[in-house]
Amino acid sequence: MSVLVRAGVWPLRAARAVIPCFWRGKYFSSGKEPAENNLVTPMLRHLIYKIKSTGPITVAEYMKEVLTNPAKLLGIWFISEWIATGKTAAFQLVELGPGRGTLSGDILRVFSQLGSVLKNCDISVHLVEVSQKLSEIQALTLTEEKVPLERDAGAPVYMKGVTKSGIPISWYRDLQDIPKGFSFYLAHEFFDVLPVHKFQKTPHGWREVLIDIDPHVSDKLRFVLAPCATPAEAFIQCDETRDHVEVCPDAGVIIQELSERIAVTGGAALIADYGHDGTKTDTFRGFCGHKLHDVLIAPGTADLTADVDFSYLRRMAQGKVASLGPVKQKTFLKNMGIDVRLKVLLDKSDEPSLRQQLLQGYDMLMNPKEMGERFNFFALLPHQRLHGRNHQINALQSEPSPSPVAGFSELVWR
Repeated sequence: MSVLVRAGVWPLRAARAVIPCFWRGKYFSSGKEPAENNLVTPMLRHLIYKIKSTGPITVAEYMKEVLTNPAKLLGIWFISEWIATGKTAAFQLVELGPGRGTLSGDILRVFSQLGSVLKNCDISVHLVEVSQKLSEIQALTLTEEKVPLERDAGAPVYMKGVTKSGIPISWYRDLQDIPKGFSFYLAHEFFDVLPVHKFQKTPHGWREVLIDIDPHVSDKLRFVLAPCATPAEAFIQCDETRDHVEVCPDAGVIIQELSERIAVTGGAALIADYGHDGTKTDTFRGFCGHKLHDVLIAPGTADLTADVDFSYLRRMAQGKVASLGPVKQKTFLKNMGIDVRLKVLLDKSDEPSLRQQLLQGYDMLMNPKEMGERFNFFALLPHQRLHGRNHQINALQSEPSPSPVAGFSELVWR
């Protein structure tokens, strides 16, 4: 199985206002908020740790911590799931297609800043990357310069090192080569660049869309329909109602591997991408210089992408694990408590310019015409994470309800 990669850019890229609110614990007073309405969140724990280490921070620094680092959100999401599943003695952080390594680096900084929470946990990092050039860039971003990298081009683990925070890190070309164990998997803008097969419904049944040479222009390409059925047609559901579909066999293979691993050894997968839940048809497009580009013109000069069909990913999990989502970004952030946190920040800010920045950042994140409905979050978790560990408890006994999964369920503020 080949794992294709792309140097992704995290989509929350204007002024971003996020503090997730899913950590149960004591209550603190914050600004004008009553103490009983302010849960101790992972971000608050991070800020308290930072202030205790370096002293009071400026309002500008506080806003930067809260607004402009979505990677902190991901790091905290994984820590939250680690706590919710019982604080295993060890876990692997696995990223598929890590680009330049920036996202993993930011997540590792969160782990370091919350070191008091993770101090008894043995963490290792595993990157799935087929590009030698990108793996070298990732190594520069993530590893400690004083510790030489171990290289073995012919081995499944083709490079090893130590991160700047002292965590073992390894590189692989194939997800299947990563050791089995409790793991958190991250796929950020990864699945939307995997190759898709396109199909069109015709009076004669489904026909695959192929690319051929234009008979009238020798150096021009065009789309054509296959004259008869092709093998990839097997991926189309028999009850499919759309007249045009895109299917990604590579994505199905990866989801099956992730599902099997999570079902057997535990952990979770968080997938963040552009996509839909089995509703869209033709989404194959090209981008060159951040502008739409004809996918058949000047091949090799544009990035090609197709929206992720999350209904297909869910189906490929084959019931081995539970799936959550997809949820739109605006829903995910609202469930994480963005509205409450925005109010806290506005109450603490007296400068009109800062208040305007907060409101503009909120609009960029939540507006359906901006990023609010363009980006989606999807998760794979063990069934017992949602339904409790013991499915056969005595009727007279009670079992604590599993804590909600951050971002995927509405959290009640007390």
